[in-house]
Amino acid sequence: MSVKELKITKLDKSFGVVVDNIASDKSISHRCAMFSLLSDKPSYIKNFLRGEDTMDSLKIAALLGAMIEDDGETIKITPPKELKEPSDILDCGNAGTGMRLYAGLLAGIDGSFVLTGDKYLRSRPMKRVTDPLRSIGAKIDGREDGNKAPLHIRGGKLKSFKYHSPIDSAQVKSALILAGIKGDEKSYYKEDLLSRDHTERMLNGMGAKIITNEDGWIEINPLTSPLNPLNLTVPADPSSAFFFAVAAAIIPNSKITLKNITLNPTRIEAYKILEKMGAKITYIEQENLYEPIGDIVVEYASLQGVEVSENIAWLIDELPALSIAMAVASGESYVRNAKELRVKESDRISSVVNNLALCGVDFEEYEDGYKIFGGKGLKKATINSNGDHRIAMSFAIAGLLCGMDIEDTACIDTSFPNFVEILELLKD
Repeated sequence: MSVKELKITKLDKSFGVVVDNIASDKSISHRCAMFSLLSDKPSYIKNFLRGEDTMDSLKIAALLGAMIEDDGETIKITPPKELKEPSDILDCGNAGTGMRLYAGLLAGIDGSFVLTGDKYLRSRPMKRVTDPLRSIGAKIDGREDGNKAPLHIRGGKLKSFKYHSPIDSAQVKSALILAGIKGDEKSYYKEDLLSRDHTERMLNGMGAKIITNEDGWIEINPLTSPLNPLNLTVPADPSSAFFFAVAAAIIPNSKITLKNITLNPTRIEAYKILEKMGAKITYIEQENLYEPIGDIVVEYASLQGVEVSENIAWLIDELPALSIAMAVASGESYVRNAKELRVKESDRISSVVNNLALCGVDFEEYEDGYKIFGGKGLKKATINSNGDHRIAMSFAIAGLLCGMDIEDTACIDTSFPNFVEILELLKD
């Protein structure tokens, strides 16, 4: 049953726990469902995230002709000989990753495809993907001239390209890489700051040839044959784990060990910022095949204010949770160059600062970020998530210090099904 309202009671004690059931990585799970379609042999995926969004990506793979077998532990994805035109619309749920990456994948496939999602996804901007795809020959239409879903894609042959993206976004980059590997000549993509690189790592692990040159251009070589199948265990999601890292950092004398997390440098920047604020954090690498994977240990410390204005693409999703640590830290904290927060599941700049204000925290809001005046303490409030799972979960963590009533929290089930279960572990 979906959680509609969450009441958090104040935690009056420290905790020391090991957590080995953090939600599997959503970004990698989405990509497993999609990239398996680029092989001609079955892929075997363990620890696939069984959240609504990622299961929607799996259902879309099935509608495109894949056979999905799930024994509860391993998902076997057998791709079709040729992707087929679906007889129904393709519902991406709440996942911008699903919609934008499938747009890139399907733009180069013969057929007619309609991508839609829930009311929140249908309000998010898609021109950052549809415009560059159109410029290389993709036929894409949608509301507001292709900026809002539902999107209709008439897939077909695409031109090679050289594209310098105005936004540092793993979703845009991945969409263009998926389009580029379907071309007949090399394509080139560049962003000013390296965004999450799961797509490059996973596709290269499957046998693709995607090379990042010294000048920052990513060289995308067209596929000359089907890729090797995937055979992997999806690591735990550092973005999901970060909520509990913040909990350990702000609850006096607490310590948490987060098991089997991807330690990809483009995914743990928020932990580096928390470390900079004073938290004691240890990284223990256990393996490194598709991704470096290991444990992260976080211990409480008295936190200091911090400025966050670089590597924003590496921690954009963790900024709401990080704002809770900033509110607790002594001194002022700044977030700048983060205008991208305005177009997430909610306007996360407004959602963060307005809900912090309800908790008694002073702030200044900017177009591209905010300043938080920390150290006064948090007070209990009733906040509305606006359907944004990261806002809901961030203020649930804040509630461990002061209690919190959070409205519109069905979104937590979609993103992180066992979040509440792990939250209760801290109280045992």
